[in-house]
Amino acid sequence: MSYLAVIIEMLNKERLKAHIEDFPEEFSIDELVERLIFIEKLEQRIQESKEGLAIPHEQAVAEMRTWFK
Repeated sequence: MSYLAVIIEMLNKERLKAHIEDFPEEFSIDELVERLIFIEKLEQRIQESKEGLAIPHEQAVAEMRTWFK
């Protein structure tokens, strides 16, 4: 199962186990929490994109160009 396939659907116990398998042998609680927050945000953005709530790529690129002038 690819990483993207794992995050597209709602996180469940089995997928959480798969994510934890990718961790090093030792990690902090902070690292775990950060990764869970990242996964949740990514899932939300994917869902927003599916619902047509995301801005088009071209618009995002145009906006980012204004940031670096």
